[in-house]
Amino acid sequence: MTANQDKKPMRLSANVFGAGNPTRYKVLTPKQAARWAAVAHGCGLRIVATNGCFDLLHYGHVSYLQRAQKLGDLLVVGLNSDASVRQLKGRGRPLVRQQHRAAVLAALACVDAVVIFNDRRASRFLSAVRPDIYVKAGDYTAKTLDASERAVLKKLGAQIRILPFVRGFSTTSLIAKIRKSGL
Repeated sequence: MTANQDKKPMRLSANVFGAGNPTRYKVLTPKQAARWAAVAHGCGLRIVATNGCFDLLHYGHVSYLQRAQKLGDLLVVGLNSDASVRQLKGRGRPLVRQQHRAAVLAALACVDAVVIFNDRRASRFLSAVRPDIYVKAGDYTAKTLDASERAVLKKLGAQIRILPFVRGFSTTSLIAKIRKSGL
């Protein structure tokens, strides 16, 4: 446990954005996320950030998010909007709408906040949440991260951490397996 864990996620989010359904108030606009991050940093909490499409959430995603959360005090997930997923993955994606993907991520105990962003790259999301640590899965390297994202992280002084990839789990392979099964 970190020294700041007693100040952690739910009370911080509830105090800033109002009590109620934890899943609902964990999904923040970029503007809300910037305020949330400022409050967190003001409390001395370390923010871990990651981002992705998270279409068809699976074991690989959950394992990755749980490991990412352990690197700091709060985990914020940048979620590609439906439009940006189509730009990245092509027609027919995402399979699950952004509001539903955000709600599923927000329901995870290891996730403290979710921010839907419309850009193809996470640069503006990262500028808003100002993470102390930025995490990606092992299918990336520090060199294969987008140059604009790397530039933002460097400016912020954020650490970049690449976590081992959980083999055998990917949304693309799940979709192929489902199609092959004829379901």
